[in-house]
Amino acid sequence: MGEWSYLPNTEKDRTQMLDALGVATVADLFADIPDHLRMQRPYRLDQPASESELMREFRTLGDANVDLDRAVSFLGAGVYDHFIPSVVPAMVSRSEFYTAYTPYQPEISQGVLQAIFEYQTMTAELFGLDVANASVYDGPSALGEGALMACTHTKRNKVLVSRSVNPEYRQVLATYAAGQRMQVAEVPLRDGVTDLAALEQAITDEVGVVTVAYPNFFGQIEDVAVIAKLAHNKGALLLVATYPVALGMLAAPGSLGADIVVADGQSLGNPPAFGGPHLGMMATSKALMRRLPGRIAGETKDRGGRRGFVLTLQAREQHIRREKASSNICSNQALNALAATVYLASIGPVGLAELARHNYAKAHYAAKRFAQAGAKRVFAAPFFNEFVVTLGDQTERVRRELQEEGVFFGLPLRADYPELADGLLVAVTEVLDKATIDRVAARLEELL
Repeated sequence: MGEWSYLPNTEKDRTQMLDALGVATVADLFADIPDHLRMQRPYRLDQPASESELMREFRTLGDANVDLDRAVSFLGAGVYDHFIPSVVPAMVSRSEFYTAYTPYQPEISQGVLQAIFEYQTMTAELFGLDVANASVYDGPSALGEGALMACTHTKRNKVLVSRSVNPEYRQVLATYAAGQRMQVAEVPLRDGVTDLAALEQAITDEVGVVTVAYPNFFGQIEDVAVIAKLAHNKGALLLVATYPVALGMLAAPGSLGADIVVADGQSLGNPPAFGGPHLGMMATSKALMRRLPGRIAGETKDRGGRRGFVLTLQAREQHIRREKASSNICSNQALNALAATVYLASIGPVGLAELARHNYAKAHYAAKRFAQAGAKRVFAAPFFNEFVVTLGDQTERVRRELQEEGVFFGLPLRADYPELADGLLVAVTEVLDKATIDRVAARLEELL
């Protein structure tokens, strides 16, 4: 302990605590651990540093990271760089929100419960369904939970998932399935979207849910209405993973027949932040409401007739008998959900539609300019703000050269889609301007 200790306790403090515990030294607290299991040498640590020295070291380490303020990014694949209005961090940094814990006592948690209630209302409206929960951990876990609740409801244990669903989502789904005795089968693609003929043939009486993405992993627009009809004709439910920003332009999945809609809410007011934390958005119909994982905040009135908020439904194992719990998810991403709520409230429906148009228009302009520079689009189907290109056998060389120049030109697809070995998934959001797109297109043409 000594002069370099970062703990606030003085030697006198420590002596008093040891006296109260009835031991002479801190080492006595670990007397139950056998000597052969205890480290007998000092830790191999650098010499102690002052606070100012540590700050310099941390800045040096931090400078090795390339953030999106210094780089040009065409990366997407589930995590997107969108502009965040200053009102969002201003609200989520308020101490009554970022220090608040689970609202077990509604009478002293009205602000948090109202924020959750407003989030649920916006989510349900955005997805075109009746009810939303307070959020789960992230998009992939929301997909796994959605498949689980669908199979539980239909009493069928087979899940069909399109290969156009984000590979990471499918990996998490497989993990969920392994623990719940669900069978997962993948549906092949045709021109970057779900092969409808193969899907129709695969939907048997064992299938409890069909899972697609809208837009899908390649940015393509799936025909959700047709897929919903195919699923419902065989008694299966439709689970749709969506991208919230796209719903400023596309029809809500619920209006097209989706029974459960999930999404990752990162794109709504949450920065990429090296991959997290995120929030998993979920909404469903009234028929499935009691199978939603986590919790639902509701609006009520107190004895004086004043508006109030409560936790209406908590179908989780901490609150009801374990065998009746819909999920073992115990909490929600309340702070991230608050960011999404403030973001949606600040831009409103008109702003969301304008945002979607910017993403759509800039992505299509970029696709045109990159094609002129020599990047060939792989799929011909309609897309939102992501698309797949190939530079043939020059793909990896050009991508690496652009990366060295501070331009992240898309995500390589080779690892997850061997058939697209030379493919790059390119995303364009509203933060990229025309001049930047033109500059990258010109450099791309030079490299090719």
